[in-house]
Amino acid sequence: MSAPAKAIVTAGLRPELFDEDGVRFYSRRLLAFTLAALVIIGFGFRVAGSSAEGLSDDELNKLSAVADYRTHGLTSINSEHPLLMKALLTISLISAEKWNATALVAAHPETLRVPVESALRLPNILLGAFTALLIYLLVAELFGVEAALIAAALWAFDPSAIGFNRIVKEDTPLLFFFLLANIFWLRGQRAAESGSPRPERYYWATAAAFGAMLASKYVPVLLAVSFSYYYIFQDIKSVRWRLGKRRILIFLLVMGAAFLICNPTILLPGTWRQMLAFAKGQRVGHDSYEFMGTLYPHKMLDWLNGVPWYFYYVFIAIKLPLLTLLAFLVGLPLLLRRKLGEGRFFLFFWILFAYFPFTLVGSKFTRYFTVSLPIVLITAALGLQFASGYIARWSAALLTNERVKPYARAGLILLVIFSSAWASARSAPHYRLYSNLLGGERARVGDYFPHDEFYDSSVRDAMFEIARRARPAARVASETPNLAAYYAQQANRPDLMCVSLSDAAALKEMSAGDFVIAARGRRYFSNEALINKLRQLSAPAFSVKLGEVPSIDVYVLDEAAMSLPEFLRPMK
Repeated sequence: MSAPAKAIVTAGLRPELFDEDGVRFYSRRLLAFTLAALVIIGFGFRVAGSSAEGLSDDELNKLSAVADYRTHGLTSINSEHPLLMKALLTISLISAEKWNATALVAAHPETLRVPVESALRLPNILLGAFTALLIYLLVAELFGVEAALIAAALWAFDPSAIGFNRIVKEDTPLLFFFLLANIFWLRGQRAAESGSPRPERYYWATAAAFGAMLASKYVPVLLAVSFSYYYIFQDIKSVRWRLGKRRILIFLLVMGAAFLICNPTILLPGTWRQMLAFAKGQRVGHDSYEFMGTLYPHKMLDWLNGVPWYFYYVFIAIKLPLLTLLAFLVGLPLLLRRKLGEGRFFLFFWILFAYFPFTLVGSKFTRYFTVSLPIVLITAALGLQFASGYIARWSAALLTNERVKPYARAGLILLVIFSSAWASARSAPHYRLYSNLLGGERARVGDYFPHDEFYDSSVRDAMFEIARRARPAARVASETPNLAAYYAQQANRPDLMCVSLSDAAALKEMSAGDFVIAARGRRYFSNEALINKLRQLSAPAFSVKLGEVPSIDVYVLDEAAMSLPEFLRPMK
């Protein structure tokens, strides 16, 4: 390192903002503008058309929990999951109701009214958009500004990241507070190593963020990422980043206090009963999961007998935009190079504790990959940084002109980022349906992870059409009876009786003229035979599409269908 650069580091400034001669090559104003643009454009992708898809069964559970809180105060409803996200949902829904009651919205209801679906999804949309900023701050600590900007841009525009942020599940706030905690953690390391007199402020901020993380989703294993990274330095005598027993005790107390503030329902006995039932698998609503056309057992403790271990590897291969995938493959071997620095060890622990355990358990959903997706995008950013440097040198040598270097470098980086944004723009507003060329693109949409790709999005449209056609008090059988009943109410048909397609007793109460909803992603061991028989007997009364993709077939039972064993009532 040159003398000017050493002086800069000694002064406590960020060395990655400077070249090897100590000359700053990033404008702070331009940097701030770029980050703001990434957050704003990323928010635009996430919020536009956020009500284009109906609620899922999981999302309805959150809406029901919010309604219960507003009626009865804090209760243990849906308390197998922590409170923090549901508190944000409550604020969002109340705010939307107040906005919808204004005179301005009354004058322009079609354009200004905020639907329930959008209001419910808004907190995660906001957190997901600002996650790009957190990724920048984290990666800047680990690998420098350029890699950080690339990683932030890839997150802002990645179709899977956008899709995960548009569903009302705990994984988005879990990732947000995990990243926030580790930004403080790494800045605490930098403060301690530079001799700052007050590194403790970063330690306590880390603890508070970890408390909020656990109040978002009960995944304490993520704490091991940060503490493992901390402990690998403790045998180095020159290291100043040492908490000691007293500070660790205070750290745990601050984390516990933040957790209780954000999740007071943990003190209710009913919460512990629901958490125990969830841990035993008693809250799992269905017996299987469809992956690449095959049904697999779907309990957490099924381990390797459940959903295959390569589930998330397939997801990476077909859900990343192709150029991002290539950059990721270039970046993987770079993680083994010492030249990359100590930041790679943080990624190693992130992979070890946040990714590998989920490949082994029997129960898998693509949304569980939310907390691991930044690993892939950061690795892709490192690969793109390396490849762009190589292309720049090659271009300069080919054209015998050093001036082309920055243009060749920027051109490749912008090409990859633009390809991700283009992939998202083409798949909007149904981002979860995106597949790259390896996944067959639009020809194979929904063939790999149908439950997570469709996510009950078309039940709303199916129920509105059923409500238009159905006779009074007709029965509607589906795998999401509560969701069907909710949208029946929205269609002013509370008389419709919604039952479970896997409930044998309920099926025997059905009669000719009743409806069966066969939704893609809701095929299970319990209903597969019946759905196959219905398809052999007759064509659907109507079908529903999610965008351009068939998502639901609706059957009206006739006399032939009523002769099936599933509908025959026992002789009295």
